[in-house]
Amino acid sequence: MSGQRYIERCPVGCEAALEPSAIRVPEGPLLRCAACGQLVSQCTEAEYRDALLKWDTTSGTRPDERSSARHEQMSRRRVETLLDVAGKTASETRLLDVGCSSGAFLAMVRRQGMEAEGVEISPQAAQTAREAGLKVFTGTLGDARFPDASFDAITLIELIEHLRDPLALLAECRRILRPGGMLMATTPNGESWTARAMGARWEVFSLRAMGGHVSFFNPRSLYLLAERAGFELARLETRHVRLVEKGQFPKPVYLLAKLAAGVLDTPARLAGAGHDFTAFFRAKAPPVAR
Repeated sequence: MSGQRYIERCPVGCEAALEPSAIRVPEGPLLRCAACGQLVSQCTEAEYRDALLKWDTTSGTRPDERSSARHEQMSRRRVETLLDVAGKTASETRLLDVGCSSGAFLAMVRRQGMEAEGVEISPQAAQTAREAGLKVFTGTLGDARFPDASFDAITLIELIEHLRDPLALLAECRRILRPGGMLMATTPNGESWTARAMGARWEVFSLRAMGGHVSFFNPRSLYLLAERAGFELARLETRHVRLVEKGQFPKPVYLLAKLAAGVLDTPARLAGAGHDFTAFFRAKAPPVAR
């Protein structure tokens, strides 16, 4: 690989070295932070920017017809948990969805009765959301320049694994959240049973297939990220196990592996070892000036 790495230090803010792991992808072995275990890609900035183009479309991350019902059900469950942890009703909650793409989640939140808006860096996807009647800013969260304490809740859905500096994003989220406000983040679990069983075969580790995945969290690194940005952990859930990706093996092998993974789903959830993280963080009150 030629060119400077896109990520040169631990995205969580550790000062420890990044050491090669056993997970070998086309850009080189994923690197692991010696302090917190965070995994990062060795891709160059050019490779990263090229991979991100996958999402700069009018449809963005909108689910297809086959998966839309499952997406709606999952999104509703996440919102219900968010409101439960926050101790608020939908009508009491002003929500910001950062990285809202073409607005599928944002539209569902609006249907639940929340006041909600979004931020999206992809111009085409953001325009699609606006054409659907959603309030969406095109650019980064920093570019949006929201006033302090503007929101009761912020969602980061499958976003932080794309970032070189997620700590800066979470610090900005903390600034625009009201004290006690909730941050919900979803991201893959780099120390899940799926990651350990599949290694580089797990599609989540693919820079190109996933449109710019470069940073992979585990329970410790996710906790440290939130703590350093001014949040406390309210709830952490993990779900699902996968042993093979579709098309990697003959169909009978795939079906057997899928059955085995289904058996492991509940134990993985109880052990915190599922591959889908959903984390709920509460914004701490800022220090009192003396």
